[in-house]
Amino acid sequence: MNQKEKQRLLDKRYLRMARIWAENSYCQRRKVGAILVKDQMIISDGYNGTPAGFENVCEGDDGKTKPYVLHAEANAITKVARSSNSSEGSTLYITASPCLECSKLIIQAGIRRVVYNDLYRIQDGLNVLRRAGVECEHLSDID
Repeated sequence: MNQKEKQRLLDKRYLRMARIWAENSYCQRRKVGAILVKDQMIISDGYNGTPAGFENVCEGDDGKTKPYVLHAEANAITKVARSSNSSEGSTLYITASPCLECSKLIIQAGIRRVVYNDLYRIQDGLNVLRRAGVECEHLSDID
């Protein structure tokens, strides 16, 4: 197996792990998971949900997502920021492509590569990542 095939196999495995991690989310509309990997080690993880200390309810009575809900990638990035690890040069695996706000966090965190499963309807985040030189890869066939 060559290096490219081996990397694709690892990418699929980490994306499947992110999908499993998304199951921890209390959000009803969409469950998103993220795994942050550096040197073939998981250094952080996250899923979309409310900040620590808030009730685990992501949507209001109107069915819309509450404005303070954190995205999976934001949770993974802030979690690694509180540890002794660095996300510089890492790869972020996400079940859905990132929004614009999370893409800015990804760039500032020094993440060099983003691998995602579902393509989010708004692609501004991917455009900003590519402009910043972050490698973006869409893998839809991860099963």
